[in-house]
Amino acid sequence: MNSLFILAGVLNAIAAALHVGCIYFGAPWYRFFGAGEALAVLAEQGSIRPAIVTSGIVVVLSIFSLYSFSAAGLMTPLPWLRLVIVAITSIYLIRGIAGLFLMKNPMGRSPGFWLWSSVICLSVGVIHLVALKQEWTYL
Repeated sequence: MNSLFILAGVLNAIAAALHVGCIYFGAPWYRFFGAGEALAVLAEQGSIRPAIVTSGIVVVLSIFSLYSFSAAGLMTPLPWLRLVIVAITSIYLIRGIAGLFLMKNPMGRSPGFWLWSSVICLSVGVIHLVALKQEWTYL
């Protein structure tokens, strides 16, 4: 069992749960987590669009969590495990780096959102990367 992949799986699950919280608690959570005022206003107006978008993110993060737990050896290996873990790692690292550049043109979000979310994505990406390096021959 790889403890870094377990940590990655837990972090992915926490991120998914926080997104579920945004759906459940609505506009205040969308604002707090920096989703942008437009999404918060839509949530206040009762639009299902924020919930649909956020549900998609929940599904993706949940899949990331399952693949991390599979790579850790906690469950049966999932299909294309090595390829998917490489993709997850790449997504986190690219998102983390790209977000730092988006601070200059925040596209409806605060520079603070881009900074903090980028630091989080880079951290989770590095955890995935180190775990991937440790387990490469076994995946």
